[in-house]
Amino acid sequence: MDLFSPRHLLIILVVVLLVFGTKKLRTIGSDLGAAVRGFKKSMNEGDQEQQAASQSPPPPPPAGIARDAEFHEAADAKEAPRQDNRRA
Repeated sequence: MDLFSPRHLLIILVVVLLVFGTKKLRTIGSDLGAAVRGFKKSMNEGDQEQQAASQSPPPPPPAGIARDAEFHEAADAKEAPRQDNRRA
């Protein structure tokens, strides 16, 4: 005996019609359809934003803040030398 046989699905449909009524089912269906359309629209907008972000180059870092990995010796030389202030 199959759980989703046509006979069982017909019984479930009749029970749902009796509980909710045809007018309420129509409004539920249209609301559900509008929600799915809105979800698809927002997913498409998100994809378009990701594509636009991947096509544009990243902005350059602000001047003077970022240290360049190639010239770390020059950047370290600018720092003040540390003094040992321990007392004996």
